Amino acid sequence: MALPHMRWELQEPAQESVRGTGDPPKPLERIRAFERMAFGLFLHYGLYSQLGAGEWAMNMQRIPKERYMGLMQSFHAKEFSGNELGRAARRAGMRYATLTSRHHDGFSLYDTRGLSPLDVTKTPAARDLVLDFVEGCRLNGVVPTLYCTTLDWSDERFEQDWDGYQQYLRASLELLCTQYGEIGGFWFDGNWSKPDADWQLDALYGVIRKHQPEALIINNTGLEKGGVLGHPEIDSVTFERGRAEALDRTGMSKYVTGEMCHTFNFHWGIAHKDFNNLSPAHVIEELCMTRRAGANLLMNVGPEASGKLPDYERAALARVGDWIELMGGSKGPVYSGEPCGVAGEGRDFGLLVGTTLYLFVFDLTPTADSRHGVPARGPGERLFTGVVGEWGTPRWLDNGGELAAKREGQRLTLTATKYPYGTNTVVRVARLDRV
Repeated sequence: MALPHMRWELQEPAQESVRGTGDPPKPLERIRAFERMAFGLFLHYGLYSQLGAGEWAMNMQRIPKERYMGLMQSFHAKEFSGNELGRAARRAGMRYATLTSRHHDGFSLYDTRGLSPLDVTKTPAARDLVLDFVEGCRLNGVVPTLYCTTLDWSDERFEQDWDGYQQYLRASLELLCTQYGEIGGFWFDGNWSKPDADWQLDALYGVIRKHQPEALIINNTGLEKGGVLGHPEIDSVTFERGRAEALDRTGMSKYVTGEMCHTFNFHWGIAHKDFNNLSPAHVIEELCMTRRAGANLLMNVGPEASGKLPDYERAALARVGDWIELMGGSKGPVYSGEPCGVAGEGRDFGLLVGTTLYLFVFDLTPTADSRHGVPARGPGERLFTGVVGEWGTPRWLDNGGELAAKREGQRLTLTATKYPYGTNTVVRVARLDRV
């Protein structure tokens, strides 16, 4: 991942280069299925996890390659369990998970079969963690996806033999495409490191389309290029630690979707001295705001050196899962809700699921948002525009309570009631059925 204070330029062409003319295209089934997954678990795990100082420790602390790779001798990953990771993701309401198969340090969590000496089979762990991960995900009904770095601090070919390095990337990708069964997607990261280079993307993405034609292709555009789309094979644009925006697909030659990746603190790998952790309430709000834009939220956790999820993040995600269940679970708007042109005041918005309209209401109490400095508006009238058709009586999803509402054309004013004592769902959702 790009560091927050660094500015990178992307080598891929601007979004206009993939546009055509005419009406917005219909989504391919793989993209529609991805949108309905809504919420995913991101996992940054590697040698750096033993240092507990973030995933960029090798680079930021200027650790020589020889010394850094000495961490391979103590990499045991005794508590790394794909089954446990998949179970935690499912408990949180996450439908997919993305693991760093290799990060920028050049160390791979899978058997590279001789492509590199820097892989997990050369450590005391002596097992293929990518295989463990994908099998564990499937056991828990979670779609496995894989993060693939295109930047490498350890491979001399990255600076000295560009064509040879690109061949290495493709050969590595072919292993991931052919040795682990069906993979939900491939998440690339690092092209921002050489904005003017020829990354030979036709050939790289061609490996995926040959072996995993239904896999999603995502290439992270970095902090400063959120929402930018380049290559025609890209299925989703990215919004790294930003705010996902609704995409204007008018005239595009292909329907693409969006994904916002976020992390619990200011690092992606575990960082023992980083205490600035997000709350469950913050994650709930981020999830709602990404769904408002029709995008997915990929929420990152850095496992401990042993491979186990940290207790705080695991517990926080479980609370998010509780909120999703309270708001309808698998049949609710989090997964299947689609933007429908219904907009509220402030952060309020509406999503449509079939013939049911869901209105998301923020800031009902003074404690609804203590993180961003947004004044709570409390209970009272909330105006929504773009409401077309006739709708029945609004009811809160959390307790079924009826709400007063009045219509004037495409304007609907909802009288949002306060939370009952002992309740605060951060974001409250009202349901209206078409009549």
